[in-house]
Amino acid sequence: MVGMAVATSTLTVALEAEDRLAHEFQALGANLVVTPKADTLPLEVGGVDYRPVDEGSYLKEADLGKLKMIFWRNNILGFAPFLDVPAVANGKNETLVGTWYRHDVPVPDGTRFRTGLSATQSSWKIQGKWFGDGAEEAVVGSALAASDPANFAIGKTIQVAKTANDQSAQVLTITGIVATGGAEDDAILVPLTIAQGIAGHPGEYRQLLVSAWTKPADALAMRDPKTMTGEEYDKWYCSPYISSISYQIENVIPGTSVHAIRKVAETEGRVLSRISSLLWIVTIAALVAAGLAVAATSATTVIERRAEIGIMKAIGATNFVVTSIFLTEQLLLAIVGGSIGFGLGLIIARELGASVFGTPAPARIVVLPVVLALAAMVAIAGSLVPLRRAAHFQPAPILRGE
Repeated sequence: MVGMAVATSTLTVALEAEDRLAHEFQALGANLVVTPKADTLPLEVGGVDYRPVDEGSYLKEADLGKLKMIFWRNNILGFAPFLDVPAVANGKNETLVGTWYRHDVPVPDGTRFRTGLSATQSSWKIQGKWFGDGAEEAVVGSALAASDPANFAIGKTIQVAKTANDQSAQVLTITGIVATGGAEDDAILVPLTIAQGIAGHPGEYRQLLVSAWTKPADALAMRDPKTMTGEEYDKWYCSPYISSISYQIENVIPGTSVHAIRKVAETEGRVLSRISSLLWIVTIAALVAAGLAVAATSATTVIERRAEIGIMKAIGATNFVVTSIFLTEQLLLAIVGGSIGFGLGLIIARELGASVFGTPAPARIVVLPVVLALAAMVAIAGSLVPLRRAAHFQPAPILRGE
């Protein structure tokens, strides 16, 4: 009962941990970056792609709805296109970053998918509020705002244009100041349509950040799909590895190159793998302890019931019959103890979930048959040695009291 209670709680938390942690890791930001394949060579520093985004090829905004048509479309939690544009703001050279905050994207199946920075960069700290995607508003990076608080304050207006002599300057109202910890702190974030108009590339963007729900990488995930057998390829394609999702994105949006943002992807995989390993170790330790306890109890029972065994064998019971009787008792005890342990384990799992994740782990009935099967296996494995000895008892010495 105790062993199955521990096994139930750890299995329940393990099943819940991957989902919960995957959602928690979304606060780290997007884990995939999509750029034009015909772009300049990648430049990575610390696992982050810093290739220039103000030159080179462009991607079509109209193709973004196809991301929700891939095999793992439900694992695409959000995406946000970016278009960096050198511009003049209030007479000074600044960088405009065009993107979405909360934007509805039409999907080829007729539905709409709401996405943007609200889905991919939830860790960015905003003072004030974000711009409206269709409004003439802007959000200023924290470092830029600190360098010129008189002109870059919430409620102020700024004039932005392609060049200082551009007569078609747009007046934008500053609605917030954002702290990202990245290059955006020194830029002005605006709705994507404004950046596209200034850059002269309507309906296009330069870089796409994607937040995808992935599973930790293993040996199969690291292999090149071209070297896989048909069976291996199907397994890889039908698993939400970051490599397989990247491959599917490249297929639905031609001319793109998809790279993992390693500092996010590796952190997710490393933490998930370690937590899963820890929970499995605890589960196995509980099962081994339960097996040892069953073995000790079975040995004691066999010794106490030697007289019964002797009488049964004296009246013709075979070794198989004696062993079957005791095994049946052990299986009945396993079912009763496993059922009670399952109930106790659900209570423990709720407490663990509440303390670790902030919300109780829901009961999973699918764990019950697994726990009962484990209980039966532990009971049988723990009883084998004592019952083997019992089956070979000689009735005569036992009945003489020897």
